[in-house]
Amino acid sequence: MKEALRIWGVRLDTCTKEKALELVSSFLREPKLHGIFTPNPEMLVDAKRDQYFKEALNSGALNICDGRGLELFFPKKLHRIPGTDFVLDICKEARKSGSSVYLLGSNSDEVVSKAASNLCSLFPGLRIAGIHPGIPIKQKEKDGKMILFFDSEKHDVLMRHLADSKPDILFVAFGHGKQEKWIYEYAKQIPDLKIAMGVGGALDYISGIKKRAPILMRRWGLEWLWRLIREPWRIGRIWKASILFPLAYILDRFKGNKAR
Repeated sequence: MKEALRIWGVRLDTCTKEKALELVSSFLREPKLHGIFTPNPEMLVDAKRDQYFKEALNSGALNICDGRGLELFFPKKLHRIPGTDFVLDICKEARKSGSSVYLLGSNSDEVVSKAASNLCSLFPGLRIAGIHPGIPIKQKEKDGKMILFFDSEKHDVLMRHLADSKPDILFVAFGHGKQEKWIYEYAKQIPDLKIAMGVGGALDYISGIKKRAPILMRRWGLEWLWRLIREPWRIGRIWKASILFPLAYILDRFKGNKAR
């Protein structure tokens, strides 16, 4: 059984990357769906205020830490596993096991197409069950709950396509919050699906459309600085992860509130 800790009620598994990959291998042998999510400081701040998002995150069979800030707060417990790297690790495992992969989201045909091509180059023999850029999805409050809204006809077409493709692994790139809720609500409707993972912007990086931070910046946990330099309009999200999260966490601990 994997160990875990909780921050604002959100479960984070404390397993190493090696243990996480062992779990992925076991998930692919089991006849049921397993959600994989990658909580980071920004997501935790949002889940603190969005109970439904928290519920979706806690439904995951594996919640890996994807945030240097979290690792700094819990250096002896949490092991940071960057989501993009873990997608590549899962694809390596999929090739070994003969499992098929489906790329969904990014809102770009070019991104999913190039990402699929690059994955096949990195892992010759990898089975791509299908690709789809996704459909427009918004979040709106209804009865005090932030739920997903989309065109039902387009969504039905997408679900039929996913069912016909019969993937073993589904990578969902709808953006955090939306992808976790979508997996929580709808992934179980896809026959024989073993793993559904929320991957955020990973497909953008794998496709080569966006460049990842240099390896040294990644090792030092400075991806946020790289993103700020290249995408200054992300300042609000970076502020939430780098400033608001630690301040809110420390304040809650000081007040004696349950931050864990």
